[in-house]
Amino acid sequence: MAQLNEAQVEQYRRDGYLCPIEILSAEEAAEHRAALEGLERDYDGKLARPVSEYLRTSTFLATDVPVRVARDPRILDAVEAILGPDVLMWSCEYFIKEARTDKIVTWHQDLTYWGMDGTDHEVTAWVALSPATVASGCMKFVPGSHHQAIVPHEDTFAEDNMLSRGQEIAVEVDEADAIAAELRPGQMSLHHGRLFHASGPNTTDDRRIGLVIRYIRPDTPSTREGRDYAMLMRGADRLRARINILPPPGDFTPAKLALYEEVWAAHTEVLAAGLENANEMYQGTVELEHG
Repeated sequence: MAQLNEAQVEQYRRDGYLCPIEILSAEEAAEHRAALEGLERDYDGKLARPVSEYLRTSTFLATDVPVRVARDPRILDAVEAILGPDVLMWSCEYFIKEARTDKIVTWHQDLTYWGMDGTDHEVTAWVALSPATVASGCMKFVPGSHHQAIVPHEDTFAEDNMLSRGQEIAVEVDEADAIAAELRPGQMSLHHGRLFHASGPNTTDDRRIGLVIRYIRPDTPSTREGRDYAMLMRGADRLRARINILPPPGDFTPAKLALYEEVWAAHTEVLAAGLENANEMYQGTVELEHG
């Protein structure tokens, strides 16, 4: 069970992350991975975009598969202990490092480009569907770094960087301070959006697959102009500061894909802020920052 006790909540407040947390059984994780890889197999080449783009950007709008986990009471109980009883999902997708890839994620803070003003009202859940180890490129955290405000970042656009802008913290990070967030399939980590985190290459023969879910409170600030969207997962949204969405059922149906394109367009306006070549760059997929 993922009910967090007071000591765990205090550890999260102190360190900016908590792991490992037991969520799914090994069998449940294997079933979810099979469903994901079934989507890859069944829809590859049959959609307006490559199926990989839908799976790594706001996937919950295109298919029901990740929502089954994002709604799991075991996860929501843990999130409620951090955020309180009213919980929205802002985004949910898969982050996959293929076997034997040199792709990495540089040190960064998630909230840098999300238009949420460095809030404390967000938490990211990272659910492992395959082994997340040092060898496979698991996330690594700098404990306590979330107590800082958002620090300057530089856009490197490095070819081996899996982040959309190749963004990297523009201050020195001592690797000796980092803690590896290793997870078995079915385990979860929680981390704060200001926490310094990164990940290395996958040197194993298996894919490193994580389901990444970003939960926010209804009163999470927004510094952006225009529309923003979220899906109510628990409690109530009395403020209605964001457009509440409830995707229609099914996988990659016309109605779901139309909603996906609407929300994707709004999110990219925030993620591409400040880029001179934003229109060209974001014609393709957008990578959110989640290790």
